[in-house]
Amino acid sequence: MKYNTLPNTDIKLSSYCLGTMTWGQQNTQDEGHEQMDIALDAGVNFFDTAELYAVPPTAETYGKTETIIGNWFEKRKNRDKVFLASKVVGAARPMKWIRNGEARLDKKNINLALTDSLKRLKTDYIDLYQLHWPNRSHYHFGNNNISHLKTDPKKEEELMLETLETLDQKIKEGKIRYIGLSNETSWGTLKYLELAKKHNLPKMLTIQNEYSLLCRHFDKDLQEVSLFENIGLLAWSPLVAGAITGKYLGDVIPKGTRRSIFNRSTYRQSENSDSAIKQYLSLAKDYNIDICHLAIAFTLSRPFTTASIVGATSTEQLKHNLKAVDVELDEEILKEINKIERRYPKPF
Repeated sequence: MKYNTLPNTDIKLSSYCLGTMTWGQQNTQDEGHEQMDIALDAGVNFFDTAELYAVPPTAETYGKTETIIGNWFEKRKNRDKVFLASKVVGAARPMKWIRNGEARLDKKNINLALTDSLKRLKTDYIDLYQLHWPNRSHYHFGNNNISHLKTDPKKEEELMLETLETLDQKIKEGKIRYIGLSNETSWGTLKYLELAKKHNLPKMLTIQNEYSLLCRHFDKDLQEVSLFENIGLLAWSPLVAGAITGKYLGDVIPKGTRRSIFNRSTYRQSENSDSAIKQYLSLAKDYNIDICHLAIAFTLSRPFTTASIVGATSTEQLKHNLKAVDVELDEEILKEINKIERRYPKPF
């Protein structure tokens, strides 16, 4: 296993972060426990979850993943072996089951969410507590038509300051250790950094955004923020929700796959994305590299990446994907990757 340093700390995190969002939906508790055992034995010390999980989000699956992890901690007595990340949802009005549809990032919601997460996780603290998405509109999850015409930046800033002050209090109480963002933009990230510096509040150390061979918004938007401000990327969906394997090409949706149970993942499907995937499959074949290993290794090759978050629905997938940490991509193949990216700069 390879390790990177959590920005602004001396903590060593495995570059492979275990994603957990299928536990409680596609995976049972026993399967989740087995995956954690395998990952820990392989040197993975970084797990990521969220109050929202399992996914797809429903009232029935809300909080189940954290409960599965908490039961594992209780059974294995190994909480100290894992750097645990979780998240509090942003504005989530359509999800009426989360705090009666009034969930947002503010003092009240963070206090409620954190208390409940700690109970489910059966722990006294969360190592990295992340804001799952902002209160305002954002371009993630395939939302490419956002508008801020009705957004009041002063009100947004007030809520962001309230959020930071609340997180600061939770750090002082020992309930969380560090804080991070997720599904944020450059403006939101810089505003949090600015407020933290101005008011002597905790700094956001990481940002968990979608990043993969097919999704490289980060390169054009947040790369210099990450590098110059020392805030590390936690890349989610490096395998493009499994699409990079080519299993969905030709509009095929195999039974039991993520796309068969979660329509949101279809936002990645287009004529251009299919064409790009075919190009990457051909490239992997030319260099005799497994396509999943190529995809994960690419995200880890970026200078701004702290870890790549990879989930699995079977132990076979997990063991296979863990081997990606041993793959090094040379300059030649990285140039070929960039050639494909220039042909399909925004496939979805």
